[in-house]
Amino acid sequence: MRRLNPIYWLPKGVWVLTVLIMGLLISCSNPSGTQGADNTQVSAYEKGLETVPGAEAPISPTQLPQLQGEAIIVLQVQGQPITIAVNGTDAPVTAGNFVDLVDRGIYDGTTFHRVVRQPEPFVVQGGDPQSQDPNIPTNRLGTGGFVDPDTERPRYVPLEILPEGADQPTYGKTLKSAGVTQPPKLKHARGAVAMARSPLPDSASSQFYIALSDLPMLDGDYAVFGLVTDGMETVDQIQQGDRIDSAKVLKGLENLNQ
Repeated sequence: MRRLNPIYWLPKGVWVLTVLIMGLLISCSNPSGTQGADNTQVSAYEKGLETVPGAEAPISPTQLPQLQGEAIIVLQVQGQPITIAVNGTDAPVTAGNFVDLVDRGIYDGTTFHRVVRQPEPFVVQGGDPQSQDPNIPTNRLGTGGFVDPDTERPRYVPLEILPEGADQPTYGKTLKSAGVTQPPKLKHARGAVAMARSPLPDSASSQFYIALSDLPMLDGDYAVFGLVTDGMETVDQIQQGDRIDSAKVLKGLENLNQ
C-alpha cells in the first residue's frame, strides 16, 4: 500500500489571484507529492494516517474531548501574548481537542513551520509536536500530529462545521460535499483560528492555523474554532521557525469534558 504523505494543506484551487500564488500553495502543500528522499523513521502518527478515520470508519465525536462553552487560551510567542477565545458552543469537538492539547502541554516549544504572506496575507500555521525537537529535519515539519500516550495511537478529529441556523454541526464532510447551502457560522475572518488537515476531512489532529486576513474561500471547508482577541499584532510579526514558548488555558478549563 502506498503511504499517504500527510502534509497538512490548505486548498490549492481556491486562490485565483495569480499563477505565483498557485505555485506557492502547490509546492508547500501538495498532499500527494513528495518532499525528497529521507531515511527518517516513520512516526506512529504518519503510520496512523494510512488508516485515518476519514478513509475508513470516522471516529464518533462522543469519543473525543468536548468543550461546552468558551475557553481562553494564551500563547506566548517571542515573549508576547496572543489571546485566543475558543468557541466550544459552535465547535465543541474541535475546540475540546485544542483545549485538551493545550492543557497537556503539547504546544509548548513547537514552531510555526508555515508562514504565507506573499503575494497576499494568508496564514501562519503551527502545532506539529515534532517541531519541539530541534534536530528534526525541516522537510518533515508539518507532517506530525498528536499521538495519545495512553493508547499510543494518533488522535484524529472529525471535520466539524456548524451551518448558520442549524442546531448541530455537520461532521465528516465539507458543507459543499454535504449538500449544505448555508454558510458556516464560524467564518475565516482575520484572526480566525482553525484546524489544518490532509485532504481527508477527518484527519485533523494538532496542527492549527491563524488567518492573517479574511479568507472566505476557506469557509465551509475547514473547521474554525476560535478567534484571536488580543495580540494580532504579534501574529502579524510571526516568522517561520518562531516558537510557541508556552500555551496555557487562562479560563474555561472547567468547561472541558473528557
